[in-house]
Amino acid sequence: MKKPVIIALLLVIVLSMASCGGSAATTTTAAPPQETTTAATTAQTQAAPPAAEKMKIGVSLPTQREERWVLDREAFERVGTELDVDVLIQIADNDAGRQQSQCENLISQGIQALVIAPHDADAAANIAELAHAANIPIISYDRLVQNADVDLYVTFDQYRIGQIMGEYVARNVDKGNIVVLSGDPADPTCVPLKQGAVDAIQPKVDSGDYTIVMEQECRDWEPREALRHAENALTANNNEIAAFIAPNDGTAGGIIQALAAQGLDGKVVVTGQDAEEDAVARIIEGTQSMTVYFNCAEMAEATLRAAVKMVNGESSGANSTENNGKIDVPTLGFPPYELNKDNYSDFGF
Repeated sequence: MKKPVIIALLLVIVLSMASCGGSAATTTTAAPPQETTTAATTAQTQAAPPAAEKMKIGVSLPTQREERWVLDREAFERVGTELDVDVLIQIADNDAGRQQSQCENLISQGIQALVIAPHDADAAANIAELAHAANIPIISYDRLVQNADVDLYVTFDQYRIGQIMGEYVARNVDKGNIVVLSGDPADPTCVPLKQGAVDAIQPKVDSGDYTIVMEQECRDWEPREALRHAENALTANNNEIAAFIAPNDGTAGGIIQALAAQGLDGKVVVTGQDAEEDAVARIIEGTQSMTVYFNCAEMAEATLRAAVKMVNGESSGANSTENNGKIDVPTLGFPPYELNKDNYSDFGF
């Protein structure tokens, strides 16, 4: 009886050991690494470098309330696409504090150049300092930042614009009372603009043919300001006004509104500038006398191309200088032209 039991026990032990040995072999034998895993790891370590980032140019415009600034914006966007440059545009809405905040934001986004048409040319000196502290060149567009280091100024000849207005008045008005309006007092372009107009009519003032009965500024270039000034001038002079020198087409529209209320629209010379579509329509119908045309798209394109050159360490292409109270700023200037009822079609209208 004892011998069969012992044999059975030995058989159980042998089978158990065989089973354990098989299990151990299964858990300790690992599959060899797959070739795909090695290839993936190699691909990750040898990944291609990221594509170079586009150049970033910041653009700060004062407003979109007037057609000409809308055209400027569109031109910057179009040329940026052509040059494969990221153009980051901010609109200050005629608020100097907002413009500074927006420019600080542009600088924080890593722009490599800043184009600014300042709402307040004196306040914008702070923006120029911030840009230069970040080693960013600054370009003044249309309006010159005052009392600061500015790398380039791109503009139309403001004195010549005013002169064209005054010359038109001198050719078309023999004698009478003249109202001279100017734009926003914080905009330095208003000074040469007004001076050019006054210089052109000064001989007739000196002769007594002209009497300047009002000189007023239009805050923010607002048509409502021009409307109010025109109403006051007409009231004070019993509607005896021979010509209004309006600093732009928006203010010309306000003046014409005041004249229309007195039945005088089309009977009094009114100047303007910017060649806005509404102004050209008024010229064709005879209520506005003339405007000054300049190619905003051409100037915006030249500005952006100059910015790219400056970032690349090349010459900006400046062809003159203009003093801003601190330095003679390298300047790239463009000519303006008179547009009237006889030649408006020459400008594509």
